[in-house]
Formats: sequence, structure tokens, C-alpha cells
Amino acid sequence: MDATKEITDVYKTLLEENEKWFQAFMSSYSKEQQEYWTKQLQQTLEQIGVNLTKIQNQWINVQMQFFQDQLTLWNSFITRNSEKYVPVITPDKNDKRFTDPQWSENPIFDFIKQSYLLSSRWLLDTINSIDLTPEQRRKITFFVKQYIDAMSPTNFAATNPEVIRLAIETNGQSLIDGLKNLMKDIEKGRITMTDENAFEVGKNLAITPGAVIYENELMQLIQYSPTTEKVYEIPLLIIPPWINKYYILDLQPENSFVRHCLDNGFTTFIISWRNIPETMGHISWEDYMDKGALTAMDIVRKITKSDKINTLGFCIGGTLLGSVLAVLAAQGKDYVESATFLTTMLDFSDTGDVSVYVDEAQVERKEIELAEKGIMSGKTMSDTFSQLRANDLIWSYVVNNYLKGKTPPPFDLLYWNSDSTNLPVKMYTYYLRNMYLENNLRKPACLRLLNQPIDLSKITTPSYILATAEDHIAPWKTCFVSTELLGGETEFVLGASGHVAGVVNPAKKNKRHYNINGEKGKGAEHWLKTSQKVEGSWWNHWTQWLSAHGGDKIPARTTLGNEEYTFIEAAPGRYVKERIR
Repeated sequence: MDATKEITDVYKTLLEENEKWFQAFMSSYSKEQQEYWTKQLQQTLEQIGVNLTKIQNQWINVQMQFFQDQLTLWNSFITRNSEKYVPVITPDKNDKRFTDPQWSENPIFDFIKQSYLLSSRWLLDTINSIDLTPEQRRKITFFVKQYIDAMSPTNFAATNPEVIRLAIETNGQSLIDGLKNLMKDIEKGRITMTDENAFEVGKNLAITPGAVIYENELMQLIQYSPTTEKVYEIPLLIIPPWINKYYILDLQPENSFVRHCLDNGFTTFIISWRNIPETMGHISWEDYMDKGALTAMDIVRKITKSDKINTLGFCIGGTLLGSVLAVLAAQGKDYVESATFLTTMLDFSDTGDVSVYVDEAQVERKEIELAEKGIMSGKTMSDTFSQLRANDLIWSYVVNNYLKGKTPPPFDLLYWNSDSTNLPVKMYTYYLRNMYLENNLRKPACLRLLNQPIDLSKITTPSYILATAEDHIAPWKTCFVSTELLGGETEFVLGASGHVAGVVNPAKKNKRHYNINGEKGKGAEHWLKTSQKVEGSWWNHWTQWLSAHGGDKIPARTTLGNEEYTFIEAAPGRYVKERIR
């Protein structure tokens, strides 16, 4: 009897704490965010309502199938026989939410799980049965998926067997710890994805030896110390994204792309972009070109006394590199030996789920709202990207941190992901409108940058283009379009995994795979069908490709910088350590 009362008390605590964390979690969103999502939901429901008046047989069949599946589920629940039992629906093989055995072995939780999966399928099938434009379908599907993900029974203490079991084992302490974790995250303004006490930039992240040899208001330029006696005569300049920070390419020694470059004999420089303060909201796309990439290129050539330079741009850094190369082509300058584009879009015709946030109305609203703020909040940007993979980057941590009361394990990549940066409003709104909304970069002579008409087809620089198969930010088929836009020879490679994990795939571990040597000129799907799959890391393939553009081997330079550009401070420098609080 006492044991029963104890379990009852714990379950009561479970429900009370669940209500507390849910209310606190929802209140952690700003009023602006709540109003935005409410408006999007209203528009979604209105659109569905309008189109449901155009009833078709397909729509009726979807409803009938749903009712039949629910009836079958109920009958199987009542007459369940463990020997002959066959579930009505099972989770996708990549769905990690229902791995606990209780979701299959316990009839009640199995029923809850299957009912949720059937309802989710029904909602998506209903959308697919309605007459919608592709843009309407994408938006409605995205927001419905957001709702589906949020309503998963795994996200609520009372319907998650793992949470209930842990609460009983700890006498409810796990829930109390979870509420404490939630309150800390609300104070911090973001979800904790890793043990943040385990990492420090300059201590165990971004520790490759080097020096800042130049800085201006926008960036610091780092030159790294060579690790080989001889190096290729043509240096490498890396242009990272300024959404988050450069050290994604210099995490820990065992997964540092920068160290890989050095160990393979490339004299390596990297730009460390500044985390923009409100007073620098006037910084433009052209400033990033002029004061950033072009300035860095000139300095690298002066320091190394090389007529040529190899370049690499990652994500938006690659889009910037494409813009710079187009300017140089228009000026008749030919000092870039090669260009590497990592998960980069030069064409923005299909930007995946990101497009649901970009239409004329939303861009205009951003332009007005942000005009007085000076910056686009890095936290807001981070939240937006997390919503693209809500189950992995939001709800899994809600369950782990707030329902189970646990601290996530150390993970350097997720520490970097939480170290977001503010963006200048002038650059951000220009980028949204001219790239995402109007796709002007790919249109010959549509944009004029640094007083030059831009035409990507005039770029004859040999290019290595890496896309990743599961990229939710720069879809690989969109990245492939660069092979059709650029005028020079292109090497297209399709890596495994996503936007970041697919790039950070250390050669020494040599995991995953990549595809090469497909036939270009007939579209992305044809390229994939005719391509060759290679096991291991794309880093090795890229190293061989870049070596062909490295020139002769020469003795490594014993000093960093030169008479004009001297030591300012040791790498990683001040700029990368400025965090959003």
C-alpha cells in the first residue's frame, strides 16, 4: 500500500512539474516570436480551409484510410496477442524518439505511439491531397511538421515511459533537476546542447599555433605556423561564414581542418570575422568583400610573395567568394589559382525549408523591424536554423535536459553551434533580398558590386564544389547548380551527412563516404546516378585536388607575417572570443 501511494505521489509530482516546465518553456519565446508563429498557424489553417472546399476523391480517401487505421489500431489494442501482434504503423528507421523498449512492449505506450504516428501521417497526407501551389504546400507542410514534432508524446512527462521510469527511480528529483535546467536556459536565452564548461576557445578549441598579423573593424587575419619542412609555394586563404565563428574549421586537433591543411604542406591563412556590435549595423555586403576577402587576399600575397593564391569559402563565405571572384573577373585580374566552395549556394532557386521564412512580406517586415536595431540577433538566427531540424536540435534536448534532468555530454561541434554571432542589418537584409528572395547573384549583370557588373559565368577559376547529401541549409542539388553557373572547370563532390557534420569529417578517422566523377551538364540527379561512391573522408580527395594547384614545394617560412604585417596577438585572437551574452 505504501509503495502504491509513493508511486501515486511521484506521478502527481510528474504532472505538476511537467505543467511548470511546459509553461516556462513556452514563455521563453519572445512576444514577437509567439505572435509570428500564431499568425503563421492562422494563415496555414485558413489556407487549408479554403482548399478543402475543393474536395476531391483523394482527400476523401485519406480521411477514410485514417479512420480505418485508427479502428484497426483500437481493435489490435483490445485483442493484443504478443505472438501474432503486428503494429499498424512503425516509426521511420531514423526516428530516434521511440527507441525505449517500453514504446513497443507496453500496450498503452505502444498505442499512444502508433496513434500519434497515424495522426501525423494523416495530417501530412491531407495536405498532399489538397490543391496547393508548390510554395503553399512547402510552407503549410513545414509549419504542420513543426506542430507534429512539438506534439510528440515523447515531449511530455506523462506520456514518456523513460521520463516516468526515471522520475520513479529518483523520487521525482529528475523532474525537479529538469525544471532547474530549464530556468537556467531561460536566463541564458537558449537551449543547452552540450556541457559548455568542457570547452574554451583558445584552450581546447581553436588551438592550432599561429598569429593574428592584421586586423580592421571587420576581421582579423590569422596566419598559422607550418607543420612541415616544405610547403607548396601557393598559399591558401580560408573564408569562413560569419554566421557562427571560424573555429568550426579548427575545433580540436583530431578534427581540425586547418591542421589537416598544414600537415599536408599548405601555408594557411584564415579570416576571423568580428561579432558585430550594434554600432556597426551599417556594414554592407560590399564591406565584407572589400575590407574582408579582398583585403585578406592582398595581404596573403604580400606576405608569401606569391603571385597566385588558393581560396576556400564555406557557406555564406563561399557566396562571398563567388561575389569577389566575379568582381576580379570583371576587373581582368587573374591571381586566384583555385576556389573551393563548401556547402555554398550561388544559385538560390531552391533553398529548402529555409524558404518558408523568406517571402516579400517577411523580408519587408525584417527591413523595417531591424532598421533601428543595427544588428540581426545571432540567437534569433540560431533558433531559426534549429527549427529546421526541431527533433534533433530542440525537442531531444527538451526531453534530455528538462524532463530527465540531465546535462548533455561534451560535444565540440554543438558548443560551436551555440556560439552564435550578430549580423549587421545592412548586410543581412541585402543578402536576404538579393540572394534568397530575388536570386540576383546568378543573373548576369543584375548586381553591381564594387562598381563592377557581376557575371558568374566570367569566372574561369578552377573550382572544387562540395555539397552534402543531408544538408538542410544549402540543399545539395542547389549547390550543384554552381557547376552550370561558373565558367571555369569544376569538380563536384557530394559528401555524406549534413551542412556542418558533412564538412567536418576528419581524414584520420576516414568515416562516411562521398561521391565523385558523375557526368555534369544533365542535372543533379543524372550526376548522382553516374557518379562513383568512395568510402572515407572527402578531405583526402580535396587534398589531392588542391595539391595540383599548389605549385612547387619550397622551404616553409620560419616567421609569420612580414615587415608590414607583424604579430598582433597569438591565434585565435580577440574577435573569436567575443560571445553573445
